Amino acid sequence: MTSYLRPLSLVYGPDARQAVAAGRGGALGGSAFIAFTQAEIIERRGGRIARHVISYAEAREHHPLLDLIERKRPDFAGLAMDRPKLMGIVNVTPDSFSDGGLLADRDQAIAHGVRLAAEGADILDIGGESTRPGSDAVPASRELERILPVIGALAGQGHCVSVDTRKAAVMTAAVAAGADIINDVSALGFEPASLATAARLGRPVVLMHARGDPKTMQDNPAYDDVALDVFDMLAGRIARCEAAGIARQHIAIDPGIGFGKTFAHNLALLSQLTLFHGLGAVLLVGLSRKAFTGALTGEKRAGDRVFGSVGGAVQAALNGAQILRVHDVRATRQALTVALAGADPEGSGL
Repeated sequence: MTSYLRPLSLVYGPDARQAVAAGRGGALGGSAFIAFTQAEIIERRGGRIARHVISYAEAREHHPLLDLIERKRPDFAGLAMDRPKLMGIVNVTPDSFSDGGLLADRDQAIAHGVRLAAEGADILDIGGESTRPGSDAVPASRELERILPVIGALAGQGHCVSVDTRKAAVMTAAVAAGADIINDVSALGFEPASLATAARLGRPVVLMHARGDPKTMQDNPAYDDVALDVFDMLAGRIARCEAAGIARQHIAIDPGIGFGKTFAHNLALLSQLTLFHGLGAVLLVGLSRKAFTGALTGEKRAGDRVFGSVGGAVQAALNGAQILRVHDVRATRQALTVALAGADPEGSGL
């Protein structure tokens, strides 16, 4: 039997701090302004799943995941995880789903990264290979040709840069050019050398869940229970990373909304985000402009999904996500500033 713990009944700001101080609640993902006062115990044995709700006090008595949920998250790539951080997307590709071709020129990509940083991006995520549904892989040499000048320029200006890649050779060259974070949609599983390479490079990593390869991942994806299956896969990858020498404090996890999931799967993940704090790692959520948001809002064009994307980012932040990967930095930062001020008027803001 496998047991999971999903925090429920969230409270914010002064209410959260009072609940934690009185022993009536726990810090969600180590947060100083979000607490949970109940939890759902989920027990899976084979194909059978049982669920029941308990108080925080009951969870504290006997559930092994509670410590991982409440543990304060240390700085990630030098960034404090006490408030949500924004990861701005810079796709240096001709075929990305939202902005393919717009930033294929290196000077345009560099200028876009500078603009996102000015709008409030804490991290600039540079990618040279599209992983949209149906996309083909590109050679590492082409990926490097696209991204290295952009990484070098933005890192050279003092920005925190992550490299969005599945390939060990690209990870190595990107870190040499100044990348601070490795963001891998395959959770370091695409190439046999990726795990050892990431461990050797010593940079924080983002492990994302994806079902299958981008070329085929949307071909009838199926799960027994999507949230629990994604949790189990990420738990297994964290264990592999730790065995290879990558400490949990240097790992962020991403449930992979839109990667091998149906609309119903994506909605289930968004509504059960608190489950993933049980992995004891920084939680990153990326749903910006994805078809999932378009299905909810009726916006067929990716570039018109700003408002739905911002709504999803706020929802994720209020469920404890520490990093939000977004296209629209300015809009997201403004919305989060208001939402977090309302949730925690005594706090320090975004």
